[in-house]
Amino acid sequence: MSGWSKFATWGPSLSLLGWLLCCVPGPAPAAAERFESVGELIRNSLRDSGAPSVSVAVAQGDQIIWEQGFGWANRERRVVATAHTAYPVASVTKPLTATALMTLVQAGKVDLDRPANDYLGPAKLRAHVGDVNQATVRRLANHSAGLPLHYRAFRIDGSVRQPSLQEALLRYGALVSAPGEETSYSNLGFGAIGEIIERTSGEHYADYMRREVFLPLGMTRTSVGIGPGLEDFVATRYGENGLPVAPYETDTPAAAAVFASAHDLARFGLFHLKTHRSDQKQILSDSSLEEMHRRTSLTDDGGGYGVGFGRREVGGHSVLLHSGGQEGVSSLLVLLPEQRIAVVVLCNSRSKLPWQVVDAVLGKLVPRWPGLPQPQWVPPPAFSTPSELLGTWQGTLRAYDRTFPVELNFLADGLVRARFDQQMPTLIDRAKFDAGVFSGDLISRIGTEDTEGYDYKVSLALRLREGVLGGAALASNDLVLASWLELRRK
Repeated sequence: MSGWSKFATWGPSLSLLGWLLCCVPGPAPAAAERFESVGELIRNSLRDSGAPSVSVAVAQGDQIIWEQGFGWANRERRVVATAHTAYPVASVTKPLTATALMTLVQAGKVDLDRPANDYLGPAKLRAHVGDVNQATVRRLANHSAGLPLHYRAFRIDGSVRQPSLQEALLRYGALVSAPGEETSYSNLGFGAIGEIIERTSGEHYADYMRREVFLPLGMTRTSVGIGPGLEDFVATRYGENGLPVAPYETDTPAAAAVFASAHDLARFGLFHLKTHRSDQKQILSDSSLEEMHRRTSLTDDGGGYGVGFGRREVGGHSVLLHSGGQEGVSSLLVLLPEQRIAVVVLCNSRSKLPWQVVDAVLGKLVPRWPGLPQPQWVPPPAFSTPSELLGTWQGTLRAYDRTFPVELNFLADGLVRARFDQQMPTLIDRAKFDAGVFSGDLISRIGTEDTEGYDYKVSLALRLREGVLGGAALASNDLVLASWLELRRK
């Protein structure tokens, strides 16, 4: 892949002291002065947290006004992070994939409001509840199609066979809520969008992304997976123990497989800010960009999604954003269209630092910036059994390769006891009943081949509909895989 070589100059190995005092490459003097306190925040945070590196890029108007790398892209080889270091960006892949999808929409090859199954092959979506024809392409892109949570990673060493996306759709591509009923984040939905891109374009997803999105926008350090020629310029992922994470892939590449530099993502942000730069091809019209940015699904916290972007109001400002997180990855892309600002922060470990850095940057650029709302886990109140659930519920869990009986006992004192198949009864922790949905966690086993060898709990999300309690039973921890659970009260 041409274009990688012009960024092939790396600084010499640095001592720890040198790393704390300098970064490569340095920003322009005016930008360095303006964002000096942000750089100091990053340096101190890397030192205190043990995170290996951060790369940041800030654009305003039609220019990148500051970009810089801090720390080590690879500690063992003493490779310094720069704004051109390619990081795995996890779910920041989604707005990139959505941009590719919109090129096909603009070309008349895909209709956002037609059923997704019109564009899928033999591995079509099914419905445990609702009408599968209402699971449109748009609803895949705004997470309201009714698909469950899903995540599965595979080490590249080949010790476990990685199923194809078609296999993943056949096993897990079943709606667990009615389309449009709720917004539920789904990697599997974007996996399906990747399949739609391939089938309508006639190209492999990675090739289409490179030809129709990355190269036209001048994103020369961006690829699906580690592209040819990129190997020496990729940040190594590090785990919580500080050691390198073995390379891995997921079964939904269109949701989480892109590697990109902060510089490239700032260029992507500039394109979505409608800057019409002469060094970028206008692959989408302004009206197509506006369609992507328009919020068409709502989340419980007052936010929502357009086509691939989250959208919410913060302190009176419209904000488009997407974050990413995996083992050894934290990433954040934030756009303020009205102020024509884009901020990108990438980190090669799990960290809250991207959120802190974005807020620090926006505090320099936006008067009285209140800060991005961050997800906060609030422990549920003590569970009090509602009358509509009191008693014994019996039914069946249906996984892709096995079916077995399940019983839930809702006791008057607020305890909920579960029994999966012939396993020992167990209590459900963090039980909650809100807006007709019962949720909680338990220690049990699903017993499918896909869950073998993983540590996980079972998380329930069951909606009460006309006397039937039905929804997802998720094997969740190192993976997230859904089965359908349906129960009726005795």
